[in-house]
Amino acid sequence: MAASPWQRWSYAASIDSFLGADEQAILGHLVGGSDFPVEEMQRNAWLEQIGLLKETLVTSGSRGAVYLEYSIPRLGKRIDTVLILDHVLFVLEFKVGEQAFTSAGLNQVWDYALDLKNFHEPSHGLPVVPLLIATRAPTPTLTKASTDHSDRLLQPLRANAASLRHALQFGLDYFAGSAIDWMKWQTGRYMPTPTIVEAATALYAGHAVESISRSDAGAQNLALTAQRLSQVIEDARQYGRKVICLVTGVPGAGKTLVGLDIANRHTKEDDALYSVFLSGNGPLVRVLVEALAHDEVARAKEQGRSKRIGEARSAVKQFIQAIHHFRDEGLHDEKPPVEHVALFDEAQRAWNREKTADFMRRKRRIPDFAASEPEFLISCMDRHDDWAVVVCLVGSGQEINTGEAGIGAWLDAVNNRFPHWQVHLSPKLTEIEFRATEQLARLGESSRVTNDHALHLATSVRSFRSDRVSTFINQLLALELEPARQSLREVLPHFPIRLTRSLPAAKQWLRSQARGNERYGMIVSSQAQRLKPYAIDVRATIDPVHWFLHDKTDVRSSYYLEDVATEFQVQGLELDWACVVWDGDLRVRTNAWDYFGFKGKRWQRILKEDRQRYLLNAYRVLLTRARQGMVVVVPEGDADDPTRNPHYYDPAFELLVAAGIPRL
Repeated sequence: MAASPWQRWSYAASIDSFLGADEQAILGHLVGGSDFPVEEMQRNAWLEQIGLLKETLVTSGSRGAVYLEYSIPRLGKRIDTVLILDHVLFVLEFKVGEQAFTSAGLNQVWDYALDLKNFHEPSHGLPVVPLLIATRAPTPTLTKASTDHSDRLLQPLRANAASLRHALQFGLDYFAGSAIDWMKWQTGRYMPTPTIVEAATALYAGHAVESISRSDAGAQNLALTAQRLSQVIEDARQYGRKVICLVTGVPGAGKTLVGLDIANRHTKEDDALYSVFLSGNGPLVRVLVEALAHDEVARAKEQGRSKRIGEARSAVKQFIQAIHHFRDEGLHDEKPPVEHVALFDEAQRAWNREKTADFMRRKRRIPDFAASEPEFLISCMDRHDDWAVVVCLVGSGQEINTGEAGIGAWLDAVNNRFPHWQVHLSPKLTEIEFRATEQLARLGESSRVTNDHALHLATSVRSFRSDRVSTFINQLLALELEPARQSLREVLPHFPIRLTRSLPAAKQWLRSQARGNERYGMIVSSQAQRLKPYAIDVRATIDPVHWFLHDKTDVRSSYYLEDVATEFQVQGLELDWACVVWDGDLRVRTNAWDYFGFKGKRWQRILKEDRQRYLLNAYRVLLTRARQGMVVVVPEGDADDPTRNPHYYDPAFELLVAAGIPRL
């Protein structure tokens, strides 16, 4: 087949053409399409795979096509073989020479099949069969199969070299349907929505943001925002300007991805546009650094190179940093930073003047520090004589901790100290949840202010099954029940949400929904201190690296459903499937929320407005972490325990029922 701009494979042909092609010629395509030098062991494995496919297909009489080394940019991987036979799409993972079927191998091929099913448009409605081939394993028995879900994706089948033909026939017999138009299939759109860890890994490995982001008309294209920011940065450099950009987006819209994309383009210190991605979100920084470092080591190994994990971590930390490292460097050295571009993730969480001054006095022994964190960070970038750009990535309703200043502090800093800086604004900043009306009014409509719709990401891509999830959660927390019910009716066919009072039932549902390596976990409010009877203790701190990155064999991982994460560990990150456990900290009374914190031996009502907002936002964060579905657990409480009185829980449960969430 002729190459094309959208080609995602190293070799492809109709089955008839594949059977007639020379094996060495096919091998040449695979070697030419490789991103790294191909060792003899890999060449031999490919030749055995090609020979086995030819031997299997020559007598099948099936029509279709063969695709070898099919790229999955979201995962940074390649599928060994995508095989279209008559009416079924097969995803094949070969383990040449292997004598056993491992759970890791089964999950791997399942993940590949899920990627096509979820993100490759022509594959959405097709029967898809993942198949693991361990060529020297004992012949497996194929007596039953299951789709588990209603999307016509079979659980992975197993085959060895001798039984591959039988396994393919089993898949063909399991499904009925019309022959797949493989020419139309191969030109279909691929619209991935990676997790932030997957996205960061793919970007760091050299993929463009366009190859790992949705491009459908229903989603605001992440590439558009990234391109606009790149243009602003280039103009600032060319014309010697200092510019601050404020980018907004709904939860899960990809703000962090945009920031990582810009920073990843310019990671060399001698690059005129050298950039740094900064975040006050410690768990996010730790998870990203560790994920990227381990992926870099793994890719080096695949390419026959050696790279130590410490060396890889150091390289990643050059462009992804905790914000306090950047801030402390600015305290110790009054010279301009080496970076001309600083991208601040979750900029609304930067500290106000009071919290910054208190920290400086207690931790840095600076008694008279008189700037908010935004003011000081801009002042560091302002030290450049020529040009500088600050990009603030802003989420609405995301402040969850005391002293978080909100976006108004950045605008105050510009208004009060940096009138020479130009300002590029998302028009959405005028909305009430950003709490910046007064500062925007002061900024006015001067020539230095540009309102730009490209700086708003309007559609959540986290919940890729439905972009209405965040809308439903916002309406629910605003106690707007009728709009919430309407939104939920649109959500449920694509994004399952369930409600229960049984934690064991919730865990079982979670495990039954997840396939392959889809990540699931249990999350709760940091104020949920009366869940200890259910073996949930929020005071037991988790390591986010273990929780978010380690596999099902690690008791510290989210998969074990033992350790829970709070809003502080999960903000900015995500799960495929989430179990949210509700406690007595957020209660319902007539047409209003009631807010509580647990002190000593009893609950105490929270009266301060900002603390009430933080608690409601904590539940907003928890309820918008899932990409594919979630279950909410509201315990029944215990009439014999005054700290877990059923009256603390029943109204919340009834509210969720009234909002239309189906009971498990």
